[in-house]
Amino acid sequence: MSGADNDMAIRNIVKEGDPILRKICRPVTEITPRIRQLAEDMEETLYEANGVGLAAPQVGILRRMVLVEVDDVLYCLINPEIIESEGEQEDLEGCLSVPEVWGITHRPKKVTVRALDLNGEEITVTGEDLGARALCHEIDHLDGHLFTDRAVHILTPEEVEEHFGKN
Repeated sequence: MSGADNDMAIRNIVKEGDPILRKICRPVTEITPRIRQLAEDMEETLYEANGVGLAAPQVGILRRMVLVEVDDVLYCLINPEIIESEGEQEDLEGCLSVPEVWGITHRPKKVTVRALDLNGEEITVTGEDLGARALCHEIDHLDGHLFTDRAVHILTPEEVEEHFGKN
């Protein structure tokens, strides 16, 4: 995804409590140089934060655009929508906008998402397990939802320590 000019920048990740995270994002109507720059900045920000996905509102931009890593491939999904889901899973989830909080969420086991890529081409991406959780999680951000809204259980500090161990 990296452009020739390499003017990528790490953006600040908006944290829980900022009202922007609760707003509904507007569709991307045209893939402009600014949208391409946003995608590059989000990519650099995501890798710097060591995350699996990042939605535009998490960097303060109310546009329907997410980056999600599924099966070791990073996808930029513009105006994504879930078109199919099956099964169910409950697993651990966290969020770059809700640091140091972990919860158990109930999500589909497998989802297929239709979106546009940065060339304006329609693509579909199917994720299972972590990929499905990541796709659902990032698309939730576009509608003002955080994983904590969906969590069936938020881990206590003791449970977090037990799960992740001491550093």
